[in-house]
Amino acid sequence: MSKSSNIPSWYSQSPRAGTTAVPSDALRLVGLSEATTASAMSATGRHASVPRRLLWLLDFLTLAAAFLCAYAVLPFLHELVAPSGLLRTPWLEWLRLPTEADLADWRPLSDVAWMFVVMAPTTLLFAQMLGGYRPILEQSRARVILASLFAPLAGLGTIALVIFALKYHHASRLLMFSFAFLSAIGCLAHRTLIRGYKRRRLQAGRYAHDIAMIGPTAALELLVGHFDKHVSKALYRVAGHLRLSPLQTVSIGPDDGSNTTSPGRLPVLGDVSDLGEVLIHRPIHEIVVVLSGRDEGWLRSVTEACDYFRVTLRIIPEALLMESFRDLTLPRSGPLQLPQIVFTPRHLDSDALFVKRAIDIVVSATLLAVLSPLFALIAAAIKLTTPQLSVFYPWHVIGYKGHPFTGYKFTTMEADADERKTDLVHLNEMTGPVFKIKDDPRVTPIGRFLRKYSLNELPQLWSVLKGDMSLVGPRPAGPLELPRYELWHKRKLAVQPGVTCLWQVRGRNQISNFDEWVRMDLEYIDNWSLWLDVRILLRTAWVVVAGTGS
Repeated sequence: MSKSSNIPSWYSQSPRAGTTAVPSDALRLVGLSEATTASAMSATGRHASVPRRLLWLLDFLTLAAAFLCAYAVLPFLHELVAPSGLLRTPWLEWLRLPTEADLADWRPLSDVAWMFVVMAPTTLLFAQMLGGYRPILEQSRARVILASLFAPLAGLGTIALVIFALKYHHASRLLMFSFAFLSAIGCLAHRTLIRGYKRRRLQAGRYAHDIAMIGPTAALELLVGHFDKHVSKALYRVAGHLRLSPLQTVSIGPDDGSNTTSPGRLPVLGDVSDLGEVLIHRPIHEIVVVLSGRDEGWLRSVTEACDYFRVTLRIIPEALLMESFRDLTLPRSGPLQLPQIVFTPRHLDSDALFVKRAIDIVVSATLLAVLSPLFALIAAAIKLTTPQLSVFYPWHVIGYKGHPFTGYKFTTMEADADERKTDLVHLNEMTGPVFKIKDDPRVTPIGRFLRKYSLNELPQLWSVLKGDMSLVGPRPAGPLELPRYELWHKRKLAVQPGVTCLWQVRGRNQISNFDEWVRMDLEYIDNWSLWLDVRILLRTAWVVVAGTGS
């Protein structure tokens, strides 16, 4: 990890916080033409858009399934179009070859597999040319139908050209047409289902972004009016504004019953200097700044805060927002339809986040099913050794962007553990806001065994499946710990919390400095990749087997 000292000076830092890396490319500039509806419609880590690689994979699997299905039902289809079959008609006779009358000599699958080899890449290529891999919510119903039906037809045409060029007269025309027909139906079905599902969630506001505004009063009044008239609340919700001075407020006119904010006033989230705290304690996904022509001394701190806490920043020149042109037209980009410069976090629109969530769902669901006998065994052991305790301990914590949730662990401490904590503060071995004792007297005998092998953490897989946590990510914060965090500590809440992270696999028993713990979390955030997650999961498995847990 590269070292840097460019953490904003206005952050309250520990003496060594300056060693935490904050990459200069943490925000990338996106051109106006790239600001699309799909890139805007993601919230709480969940993307409205389906990665094109996933659509490509689904199409490929659909083609493979259609080919195998067409080959499997070919004898039955031959019977249907035979002279004595139910579908006997003269115009269907050409689908049968004279040499195919004896089905006992039907060609093996390997002899006709070339049809799939020719059709699959051709279909995927034409689907790309027809716009079938654009963000699914950007595609109209007509485009979905066009890409689903005409791409397999192009593949069928390519097979016909190969047959004509090579003069291969023994190819089954019935197999070709049934393969193309089933491919078109399959592609249309899965695309229609995905698009319908995404549209329902979009209309329900599941992908809406919460926006905070900063700028001069008159400009914000105009901007709020623009949002009310031209921006769907299924895409964006205005959460409030940050004052440029403590006395400033923003009037948005008389309440007509259509505003979701308080009557006649845009909610005040705090002063512009409080932006860091606002970003980590409220679900704000984007900051919209209206920039006047004057020197804006606060803009640097705003950009640094958005950079540090991984929040999209939109900058709108006030002169362009307020100006009325007679003949000139102003390019307005994205669903906001505003002249803007957009900065987005590096990984915000990455397909890898979609894959990360898919891995979380598959792995957590699989482990919950496979380990259910172990869950029952642990539950029985807890009840047999400590019958007065409940099996699960409700873990009330703070997660992504200050979102509180309740996770669960296997109970490993006595019932009065929380009350005794104040009496044991002098034994705390961790410097900082967290509380940790290696030989904690509150831990039960069975609890020591569970903690040694990290088995008490297994119920957190349910939180992963629900989406409150990920398999890999910084640990969530306790509600009593979070107020004691310094602002730079809180950056760990800028991503989805996880069951394991670098701290767990780098000898957490030997780390007694909370600042060092947070630096590892920030190192993970700045260097995140799917491969890093895989490495951490593999090392976590070894830690569990070796019994080096807490």
